[in-house]
Amino acid sequence: MHPLQCVLRAQRCLQRGPLASVSWLLLRTCRAHSSIPSSACPSPERPQEDGVGKDFSSRLATGPTFQDFLRSALVPPEKPSSSEMEDPPPYLTADELLGRQRRVYLETYGCQMNVNDTEIAWSILEKSGYLRTNSLQEADVILLVTCSIREKAEQTIWNRLHQLKSLKSKRLRSRVPLRIGILGCMAERLKEEILNREKMVDILAGPDAYRDLPRLLAVAESGQQAANVLLSLDETYADVMPVQTSPSATSAFVSIMRGCDNMCSYCIVPFTRGRERSRPIASILEEVRKLSEQGLKEVTLLGQNVNSFRDNSEVQFNSAVSTNLSRGFSTNYKAKQGGLRFAHLLDQVSRIDPEMRIRFTSPHPKDFPDEVLQLIHERDNICKQIHLPAQSGSSRVLEAMRRGYSREAYVKLIQHIRECIPGVSLSSDFIAGFCGETEEDHLQTVSLLREVQYNIGFLFAYSMRQKTRAYHRLKDDIPEEVKLRRLEELITVFREEATKANKSFVGCTQLVLVEGPSKRSATDLCGRNDGNLKVIFPDVEVEDVTDSGLRVRAQPGDYVLVKITSASSQTLKGHVLRKTTLKDSTAYC
Repeated sequence: MHPLQCVLRAQRCLQRGPLASVSWLLLRTCRAHSSIPSSACPSPERPQEDGVGKDFSSRLATGPTFQDFLRSALVPPEKPSSSEMEDPPPYLTADELLGRQRRVYLETYGCQMNVNDTEIAWSILEKSGYLRTNSLQEADVILLVTCSIREKAEQTIWNRLHQLKSLKSKRLRSRVPLRIGILGCMAERLKEEILNREKMVDILAGPDAYRDLPRLLAVAESGQQAANVLLSLDETYADVMPVQTSPSATSAFVSIMRGCDNMCSYCIVPFTRGRERSRPIASILEEVRKLSEQGLKEVTLLGQNVNSFRDNSEVQFNSAVSTNLSRGFSTNYKAKQGGLRFAHLLDQVSRIDPEMRIRFTSPHPKDFPDEVLQLIHERDNICKQIHLPAQSGSSRVLEAMRRGYSREAYVKLIQHIRECIPGVSLSSDFIAGFCGETEEDHLQTVSLLREVQYNIGFLFAYSMRQKTRAYHRLKDDIPEEVKLRRLEELITVFREEATKANKSFVGCTQLVLVEGPSKRSATDLCGRNDGNLKVIFPDVEVEDVTDSGLRVRAQPGDYVLVKITSASSQTLKGHVLRKTTLKDSTAYC
């Protein structure tokens, strides 16, 4: 069957259900790749006269084929700039797509990518005439940006929806109806279940559908449920400047790529966020420059697999050599050729503002070639902190997880990183109770924690996710009580070793970026050192070496030198010495 006939048949089916609005996206995609004018797409509900039918059939036969769609996927069509408006779908007017000053309340759950997604979604809605509110009672639209990485994360959203149900039912009839939307990974994973189970949900938008939010909300105004959970091969929101959700923030997240190709057996990310695609470097640099001009002092480059970044937008670089992997590591996919890699991006970003700290997360251990490590060592404003997710200390479990490395290769990489970057701070992720994990496997993970002595750790019990390889091929055979017991043991060992590692800072002077008042003491300030550890110090007047020794109180966004006096597994404490700059601090740290 010809592609356009498939689209028309899909449209007739979709018009009968809550996902009806998807049909417009399918038709719009088809028209974008076809030489047939939009008027040539007849209503499938009307019989056609023989002459018209033959004419349409002949044009249909010469229209786009499946190969055309494949070629278009390889060469993404140009998107209109954020200042341009696409033509509205035929069932909506341009005015209906406007927010008309309705107030939006946004709640964010999960990882840093979701924080960045929230800023992207709000940027799109703000341009459409919506207003932002921090009051749930004032809101006309409530949007939850969700996470699906574990069952507990999804249960949090189900509980939140139950709470919001009463808020919606008590809405005064004199006000515009309250609309509730689910955004992000949970919308992608549980689309039909959410719409069928929670009739109070008005819209669903997957991670690649935030540009469609104005249309989805316009459809919801007619009383229909609206959804767009289509994953994209090229959407990176490169032309959307995120709006910072906290005006007093000293740092920002900058998304550089989306999706993941690693296909680890336990992970849902490739199924909720799609395949890897990277932003053009030029758009990333422009965003970082704007953040620097706004006075922000720290940027974190974000991606599900951030150091596998590959910008293929510049044709002259597409013949470059293949990827250099960490020694002893492999991939679950064919080697990729060409493009500008992460080391090039990191180099360019770090040159924009020498007084702006650069971090990145979350990387995969396989993508740490020597050029990346050397760059981190050389540049003062690239933080000497690396997140290196291990997941397990057992080579047998790592193989079942499809991580692409053994315990031995991982430990050698740790040693190599510490040789290349003396004093580097390390963090990691661990999963307790993965499918088939024995007590011996668990003890090997315990021993890895003791051997490496991470400064920061993120540890969780395994939660099986539908669609993953583990769901289809492995058995979740570890009892819940065993998972929790192993998790507690891992946490205990991590804290012991992290305390030892962090005590090495006692007596040393650390450069700290001030974030604001400490949550536990009104007389203290809080910030983070180069290794991303929280540092607490008294809020007192100090010498400002940037202003002829004037005595001042440190403010959010200031760099200060702090001499560390005590350490725990999560926090350093000390007394502040002086206000300084990142450049001048190298003489003291």
